[in-house]
Amino acid sequence: MFRAIFIEKTAAGSEARLATLDESQLPEGDVDVRVEYSTLNYKDGLAITGRSPVVRKFPMVAGIDLAGVVEQSRSPDFRPGDKVVVNGCGLGETHFGGLAQRARVPAAWLVPVPAPLGARQAAAIGTAGFTAMLSVLALERHGVTPAEGEVLVTGAGGGVGGVSVALLSRRGFRVVASTGRPAEAGYLKALGAAEVVDRATLSAPGKPLGKERWAGVIDSVGSHTLANACAQTKVHGAVAACGLAQGMDFPSTVAPFILRGVCLYGIDSVACPAPLRRRAWACLATDLDLSKLEAMTRTIPLAESLPAAADLMAGKVRGRLVVDVNA
Repeated sequence: MFRAIFIEKTAAGSEARLATLDESQLPEGDVDVRVEYSTLNYKDGLAITGRSPVVRKFPMVAGIDLAGVVEQSRSPDFRPGDKVVVNGCGLGETHFGGLAQRARVPAAWLVPVPAPLGARQAAAIGTAGFTAMLSVLALERHGVTPAEGEVLVTGAGGGVGGVSVALLSRRGFRVVASTGRPAEAGYLKALGAAEVVDRATLSAPGKPLGKERWAGVIDSVGSHTLANACAQTKVHGAVAACGLAQGMDFPSTVAPFILRGVCLYGIDSVACPAPLRRRAWACLATDLDLSKLEAMTRTIPLAESLPAAADLMAGKVRGRLVVDVNA
C-alpha cells in the first residue's frame, strides 16, 4: 500500500484527494521506483485544482516529476539502488505520476540523477528547472551570447523563471527579470538578475514592433507578454516560449519574424528526446548554483500538496515547491 494524490472524474469535472492505493493499481512499466520527492509545478496546480483539462485519463495520480530509487527493474539499463529522475513523459496526465510513494514507469523515461545532485535537489530542479535549461540551450544554439545584449526572463518569480535567471547569470548574461510581485526584487537579484521590471510593462496589448532591447527572451507567460517580448527582441534575436501563465493566446503579428528575423523556439519538456534530456540534466548538474537552488526551494509534506496547489494558482508561491512524499 502507498499514499498518493489521487484525481478522479466527477460530474463537476474532477476531484483530487489524498488516498491510499495498492501496488496492484500501478500501471505497466519496466521499472518500479520508490519515490522520495516530487514537486508542484504550474501544470500540477492546474490538474489538482481542475482548472484545466491536464489529466487525460482517469483515475490519475498527480505529479509530473519524481525523483527516487529503483526498487525493481526489468530493464538492463537500470538496477535496484539506482537514483533516478523523471520529468514529463505523460506523468500525471496519461500515466500515474510522482505525487506518490511508489511509481512504475518505462525505462526509457528514466534519467540517472547526475552527481553531485541528490534526490531532493533533482526534484527541486524538476520540470521547471529542466524546462529552464532547455530554454537556455535553445538560445545558445541560436547563437545568443552575453555580448549580444540583455536577456529577458518573464514570470521570473516562478520556478522556470527563477532557475532561468540563475543559469543565465552564471553564464555571464545581463538578465532582466519581469515579475508581478515587486517585493520579490531582492530575491530575484540574489538569484542573479541585474534589473527587475514590473510585468505590467509587458502584459498589456502592444505594438507589432517595439524598440529593440532583448538579445534573447525566456518566456513562461504567453499571451500579450510573449507578443511584446517578440516585438522588442533585437534583429536576429531569439525567444524561447515555454509557458502560458497569462494565457494560451498569442496576439502578435509576423512583423518581428519577417522584418527582424526573430526566431521563436517552442520548448517541450514532456516529449523531449532522450539525448537532449540527458544533456540538459548533465548541464544542470554542473551549471546550476545549488545554493541559489536551495534559496528558491521550500519542502512540504504530501498532504499539503492540495492546498499548495490552490496557492500556486493564486500566484502565492515563489520559486520551487518540493514535496516529500514520505512525510
